[in-house]
Amino acid sequence: MRVLMLVTSDVAGDSRVVREATTLAAAGHEVTVVGRDVPAGWERPAGVTVLSASGGSGLKRPDAPATPRVLPLHLRAARWALLPRHNASVLARWTADAERVAGEVPADVVHAHDFNTLELGARLADRRRAQLVYDSHEFWSGRPRTSRPTPLAARRAIAAEAALGARADAVITVGDGVARLLRGRFGWDSVDVVRNTFPGLEGPPALPERPVGAVYSGRMAPYRELEAIAAASREVPELRFTAIGPADPTWLAAYEPGRVEVRPSVPLPEAEALLASQGLALVTHSARWPNHRVALPNKLFSAVRVGAPVVATDVEELAKVVRAHDLGTLYAPGDARGLARAVREAVERWPELCANVRAAQAELSWEVDGATLLGVYERLATRRSQ
Repeated sequence: MRVLMLVTSDVAGDSRVVREATTLAAAGHEVTVVGRDVPAGWERPAGVTVLSASGGSGLKRPDAPATPRVLPLHLRAARWALLPRHNASVLARWTADAERVAGEVPADVVHAHDFNTLELGARLADRRRAQLVYDSHEFWSGRPRTSRPTPLAARRAIAAEAALGARADAVITVGDGVARLLRGRFGWDSVDVVRNTFPGLEGPPALPERPVGAVYSGRMAPYRELEAIAAASREVPELRFTAIGPADPTWLAAYEPGRVEVRPSVPLPEAEALLASQGLALVTHSARWPNHRVALPNKLFSAVRVGAPVVATDVEELAKVVRAHDLGTLYAPGDARGLARAVREAVERWPELCANVRAAQAELSWEVDGATLLGVYERLATRRSQ
């Protein structure tokens, strides 16, 4: 089938979108992805057409300094107040340009990644008489908020998600916890779970004999427990602590890293090589927001693929998977001393935990979740042919 995917990321750094697109293309589907400001030099996945639409930069000035700075109080207040309006403006511009870029791209299925592409996806699907897939990467209405409340817009978004999701021919999401919330809030009977797992490695990287460091690999922003990691790094001077990934510049400017080495984002193979060389993965987020309480982040499954035990926050869905496979140790969100104790416990249990991670690799892999995705598309093809 001809598949048109929509996503507001740059695609290049969106491992879920790339995995799904390449899996569908390898199965014989004709896949086109429309993303946002796709890097010009990025090598597109084999068999996948990637198009770029622009949404502008919102509050980020083109001449903004490369090194983030701490904003004075009045500018932080202005940003807090204006951010919702700017985000809406950026999305509106991207949506208009994505609709133009999609143009006459033929499609039997329109695959909308996250709620912010769902309205456009439904419109394009209706025009083409195509089927609609809603791929919910998060529990959208339960995401962290770092700007002023917008209760009216939030209610409208929930109503729109309910209506458009009910109209979708298939709904998929990233974990059982999000699926449970979607069924409970919207009454959707069928929600398929396609986790953010990774394909197995032919030759897993060699780990050190004992951990020499702990790596946080992911977005650096509020509610990611990075403050606890900074404090814990001082409690465990024998290990190196590294945080690597894209960062919210306003948050990063005020971050006190302690002994944590903060590094910019790198391609996934480089991030996984760093993790393998250090030995422990920090898989952390707060328990404040509903979306975090049910999240199963990429960094968990990346660690499993590499074979590295995890030190994770004891938060609902994440903790459930860690306990089920005994992948590592847990600590209470916000408890820096508890995090330090969990790191030391992981070092002490190192051989046992490494064996547990290896034993879980087959079940927690894209070979399982990719098959689920293909099963969803097989059902769509069957319905389309009837």
